Amino acid sequence: MPAIQQNLSRLIGATLPDGRVVDIDMEDDVVTAVSPSTGAAAGAGELDLTGYLLLTAPAEPHAHLDKALSWDEISPPMGDLGLAIDSWRAHSSTMTTQGIAARATAALRMMLQAGTTAVRSHVDLLPGPEPLRGVEALTGLREQVRHLVDLQIVAMAGPSTPDATVHAALDLGADLIGGAPHLAPDPLRDLDRLLAIAVERGVGADLHTDENLHREPTLLHYANSVRDWPAGRVRSAGHCVRQGTQSAADLVPVIEAVLASGIGVISLPITNLYLQGWEHPAGTPRGLTALRAFLDAGVPVAGGADNLRDPFNPVGRGDALETASLLVTAGHLNLDEAYHAVSAGARAVLGLPPAGARPGLVADFLAVRGGGLGEVVAAAPAQRRVIHRGALVASSSVVHHCAF
Repeated sequence: MPAIQQNLSRLIGATLPDGRVVDIDMEDDVVTAVSPSTGAAAGAGELDLTGYLLLTAPAEPHAHLDKALSWDEISPPMGDLGLAIDSWRAHSSTMTTQGIAARATAALRMMLQAGTTAVRSHVDLLPGPEPLRGVEALTGLREQVRHLVDLQIVAMAGPSTPDATVHAALDLGADLIGGAPHLAPDPLRDLDRLLAIAVERGVGADLHTDENLHREPTLLHYANSVRDWPAGRVRSAGHCVRQGTQSAADLVPVIEAVLASGIGVISLPITNLYLQGWEHPAGTPRGLTALRAFLDAGVPVAGGADNLRDPFNPVGRGDALETASLLVTAGHLNLDEAYHAVSAGARAVLGLPPAGARPGLVADFLAVRGGGLGEVVAAAPAQRRVIHRGALVASSSVVHHCAF
């Protein structure tokens, strides 16, 4: 296994998804040249990727690091969104900043080892006298890993969260306004409240949107409300499950408004396949958004894992290849579309500069031992090399023993 090293100057013998075998030169975190591989041995500051498929590094557009890996300590009932929320709220009063930070660190390490070099995490503004425990944990973690992974923090405010607490989270270092207005007694009022705070503070918004199968949708109102926001200010909608149940005719004005507003739509298959549809034991709906309609219309679409072994999803491995596989099987995307959603598409929705194997792009890569994208998405080989801003930040090797 290669030693973790900083400031790589070249990647040697990497195979791109189109089959080309290339050498890639890098300088100051950026790709400077991509050329046919010479087959030369790797020297100082160079990494030999012979036999590896080189991909744009994944980005996780929607995590909950404050909740991650809490399933075992909570022992929640399995069930729908309501049960998950109730069990999480009951447990949240017992959590400490240190405990949240420990779980979040372990989850982020899993993601980085699997190849994810950028993460946007929502963090609850908790009920009780210390609502900022999660924000404190994640802002501390962000500083700790600043050189290894790009971490964005979304302050997730419930309908009863005081405005002053939201402002305090932003003052502490949260980047964006978040929430789940569709769960509020008056969804549009809560949506308007959160967006007003975002406008007042000059920050973006990433809202849980229409995470249900039957209620009145809010995405159209959200899109119309942010249509005149300045270019470059983040506006994202996670889940959008309800749009997956709308007719093609009903979706037309929604898609037009989303396109005009610049909202990025984030699909979260593993959690929504788990949470939605419990009330439909026969013909259980998929619980995904209208992926094909949004993609075909040109809406920015990202795919994320959402929850990781917590009351909202008891499984998952923090691996973008798992998300890509689910986008193929449950979302009916092709392999290229699915991987794009968890990599370049996710980076675009996060507002990050493009990365990948082209001169001028950020040198963020995932190299996986495998022969092609189909094999890699299907098998998710564990042998990987992860490059962030031109530096090797994670490396995994595997030894197999088999009598057959």
